[in-house]
Amino acid sequence: MKKGMISAVSMIVGAVAGAGAIGKMEGDRRNKAQSMSDKHLALFLMMNQWVKMKQQGRNLSEYFERNGYKRIAVYGMSYAGETFIDELKGSKAEIVYGIDQRANSIYADVDIVSVDDALKEVDVVVVTAITFFDEIEEKLSRKLDCPIISLEDVLYEI
Repeated sequence: MKKGMISAVSMIVGAVAGAGAIGKMEGDRRNKAQSMSDKHLALFLMMNQWVKMKQQGRNLSEYFERNGYKRIAVYGMSYAGETFIDELKGSKAEIVYGIDQRANSIYADVDIVSVDDALKEVDVVVVTAITFFDEIEEKLSRKLDCPIISLEDVLYEI
């Protein structure tokens, strides 16, 4: 009888532990989905502000000219980074290089390096990965002695 009782208790404990593990996995999935949702909302709102600025006949190059930034590095070479580079073509500002974690697999009109590489001096670094700005700024500020700014801030300051 004791053996049967121990087996039953073991099964119940095992089932509860398994349910807890599944619940944690589901919670992790939900948290990741929420994080991705927040990231994409922030990017959408930034790009929406960019469209509004363009509708007013404004250009990002105004900000860089006004602040004397001629040599620029871009952190984050996804859609926003590519669009930013395209926006500054033909302006007085020069995109010296891009910085991205996936530097080896990105093809662009500018050199792409990793944050772990030696970084050339520039007047400013523009971070297009806005949801990770604080972490990126901290990492870059250890390697470069120049302002590190968020593309989002630039868009709202024009």
